[in-house]
Amino acid sequence: MDILLAKPRGFCAGVKRAIALVRSALEQYGAPVYVLHEIVHNTHVLSELRALGAVFVENLDEIPAGSRTIFSAHGVAKEVQERAAALGLFTIDATCPLVAKVHRRITRLHEDGYTLLMLGHRGHPEVQGTCGQVTAPVHVIARPEEVAGLPVPEGAKVGYVTQTTLSVDDTEELLTALRHRFPGLAEPRHSDICYATSNRQQAVRELAGLCDLVLIVGSKNSSNSNRLQEVAATRGTPALLIEDAGDIDPAWFRGIGRVGVSAGASAPEHLVGDLIARLQEIAPGNVEEMAGEDEVVRFPVAAARG
Repeated sequence: MDILLAKPRGFCAGVKRAIALVRSALEQYGAPVYVLHEIVHNTHVLSELRALGAVFVENLDEIPAGSRTIFSAHGVAKEVQERAAALGLFTIDATCPLVAKVHRRITRLHEDGYTLLMLGHRGHPEVQGTCGQVTAPVHVIARPEEVAGLPVPEGAKVGYVTQTTLSVDDTEELLTALRHRFPGLAEPRHSDICYATSNRQQAVRELAGLCDLVLIVGSKNSSNSNRLQEVAATRGTPALLIEDAGDIDPAWFRGIGRVGVSAGASAPEHLVGDLIARLQEIAPGNVEEMAGEDEVVRFPVAAARG
């Protein structure tokens, strides 16, 4: 059975920066270093950082006063930042720079008097953090059929921001509905969906057309990994989201001539290597990487402070 690897796949620049910030803080200050929410959505990354002394919490009240505290790559609301300061926590912000750009845009829209929309999934940490940048209500929508019911007054100025890890295809359908209802809709000059999300989705779209089965390496709560599985499935190719090689069932590969492999933006490459090794044990074949985008984006990692 042949294996075709998507390119690009795995860690994006924002994830690399966030993980590096946790490691830097642990090296500089020693354990424990507290992280509000999962630094990125991958169980293996979290396990590796826990072993070094990172402690992941869901509430600031779980963190002892004076502790080093890192905000996850998904970003947090302004209220969280203010409360952390009031609790005497020394904070390090690992918010992805592309998420921070969305934060700045929703703040500008609010200041300019727009009714605010956010395209995204309710309850996702990035959505919560973005909505929490402003004091005004933000209408969170994920499906075109939600547009008609939006409680927006006639003649109101309407602007939107987007969760950076959404499906490009699904977002375009949603935007079509929004543009129809709000002809004067204020839109960003460039899509809020991050370059890494777009690149990985395009690679999987091509991959699915070349394979009999697609495997996506990523955690179940990873938005961008779930979107990759959906993108493959829309091409009519069976697609499975797996945590690691341990999830593999050899029965999946009966009658499969070529399997495609990709990984979400928070999945480390060594998991892909382990998966390839397991697939070669089941049915040896050629391993090839498809042609794809060379990502050159790098986000600097400043020394941990606080």
